[in-house]
Amino acid sequence: MKKIWLLMLTILTLVWVNFSQAANPSQLSYQIYTQPGTKIHTLLIPGNSIFAINTAISPKLDTLSNFAAKYQGISVLNGGYFDPKNHQTTSYIVQNGELVANPEDNERLINNPDLTLYLKKILNRSEFRRYQCGNTRRYDITLHQQPPPAGCVIVAALGGGPQLLPEITAEAEGFVDSEKGRDAIGSNQPNARSALGITKEGDIIWVMAEQKPLGVTLAELAAFFSTLGVEKAINLDGGSSSAFYYQGKTYYGKIDEEGNPVQRPVKSVLLIVDS
Repeated sequence: MKKIWLLMLTILTLVWVNFSQAANPSQLSYQIYTQPGTKIHTLLIPGNSIFAINTAISPKLDTLSNFAAKYQGISVLNGGYFDPKNHQTTSYIVQNGELVANPEDNERLINNPDLTLYLKKILNRSEFRRYQCGNTRRYDITLHQQPPPAGCVIVAALGGGPQLLPEITAEAEGFVDSEKGRDAIGSNQPNARSALGITKEGDIIWVMAEQKPLGVTLAELAAFFSTLGVEKAINLDGGSSSAFYYQGKTYYGKIDEEGNPVQRPVKSVLLIVDS
């Protein structure tokens, strides 16, 4: 009888452990921070969790909820930049180890005379990467042309920019030209923003700041990341593109003149999946 009881206890323990590992979303920590000019949605993804961050791109612009349904995404964050007229990417995207979106194929970008001076910088902007280093998964934020560390391969990457931490690189990445008064992303103006950061411990923090009532500047976003212990951070496509999907609901960053959320489909996203 004692042996039977011990056997049943062992089975129940194994079932509970397997269930908790498979269905325990508590490893993801969702929080909202209310500040005077904005409401900021955050999602903490522990670096050593069962979850992995993937990239995805759509031939046509699509909603975050559709991306989630297609790729079984637990959470989705809008991703890289794209041309609103031809819907082609202006960010590099690597998915499952393959380059699936190349801004060099976008003729409106490459042949735009207004961007000729900045093209070299544009094609080497920062990107979020997921590496596979042997049996270890790693994340990083680095410039596109930076090779992966020795022994590592790039499994997923999504271009954005500029970096927010350890410093804002808007000028170095061709978003801003102070001498000519150019600021392609309104870096000093409050707006809806999407971004992500990496902590010293290797955890990932997704952020989506709503425009209501104002939004945040890049400097304010960088300062917010610092309060969360983030060491590296990257800005993503923002404004009307800013959106965050979690637990079956999409939160939008931008509002129209009547106060309604702007539900803009996007070209690429980051997804959290059960690895």
